[in-house]
Amino acid sequence: MKDKRIHELAELLVHHSLAIQPGEKVMIAAMEECSIPFAKALNREIVKVGGNVQVQFLSEEMRHDLMKYGSTEQMAWIPEIERYGMEWADVYIALRGASNLYMHWDIAPEHKAISQKTQGIISTDRWMKTRWCLLRIPNLNMAHQAKMDEETLTEQFFNACLLDWDSYTADWQRLCDQLEQGSEIRIVAQGTDLSFSTKGRKWVVFDGRANMPDGEIATAPLTETINGYISFETPGVLGGQLIENIYLEWADGKLVKANASSNLDYLQKILATDEGAGLIGEFAFGLNPEMKFFTNDILIDEKIGGSLHIALGRAYPQCGGTNMSSIHWDIIKDTREEGEVYLDGKLIFKAGQFLF
Repeated sequence: MKDKRIHELAELLVHHSLAIQPGEKVMIAAMEECSIPFAKALNREIVKVGGNVQVQFLSEEMRHDLMKYGSTEQMAWIPEIERYGMEWADVYIALRGASNLYMHWDIAPEHKAISQKTQGIISTDRWMKTRWCLLRIPNLNMAHQAKMDEETLTEQFFNACLLDWDSYTADWQRLCDQLEQGSEIRIVAQGTDLSFSTKGRKWVVFDGRANMPDGEIATAPLTETINGYISFETPGVLGGQLIENIYLEWADGKLVKANASSNLDYLQKILATDEGAGLIGEFAFGLNPEMKFFTNDILIDEKIGGSLHIALGRAYPQCGGTNMSSIHWDIIKDTREEGEVYLDGKLIFKAGQFLF
């Protein structure tokens, strides 16, 4: 991809998202060949500010071969260089190019689950030990996955990334301050009536510093207060697997029912990954005004303005969350046309718009 906006985006990540300083050590994990131009642009900008760069190449095709031909022990193995990289690096940048969404069609659900758990352990190290940013790279595979042309996808991507982020921070912080005035959340929408408490938890603004594209406000529910059910009309995607028409139900903080119209075995194995995998670690509103079309990509779709999402598994520590898990899986609900959120019994969000 030859696009001058790649260099603009590299500058944004280095100076705004991560504020890389002279002498800092930066690991760039580049997944798929389409990420290489972004890695080169980032390397140049980091070197210019005095940083030290290490680049690692990853591929879903290689992961597929590990799941297909490897033993359980091989799939569960965490490369020492990955662990050392998290100890070595001050900053971690993941460039995630899309592969064929159906690449793992021939992999047993239990193998996918083992691999996903291993990836989750590495992800937890990244969260805890480095400043980090994940950047999804648009390409033809992602366009096919999103059922749109590559040009439209690429335009949406860059428009959503290259915002004047500082101009949104104050307004989004105001929403967080308003939400912290209450504690009892109830979501009512198609196939959904879900409630939980956020008492004592913090609402946090995500304004282009941890993910790109970014744009959301999030908190962490008290897991023992989760009651009710939620259904998702848009597919959930995890580990390159599409899971359609997900339905989840909790009673007093315990997951009591899970269903889906596709990949149900995989869903159930993911939910059984560990004790925290079936609990809600995050609740968030998407706020990016340039994100308009669903792409079947979590990192992008969770930022769609007017949507909301939950994440199963690991909670954000900065929100005060305590739920621990090797997974953190965002599932998005489109509430732009229909859906309501109540705070302490008062309607505060309807059809994609806040009412305060």
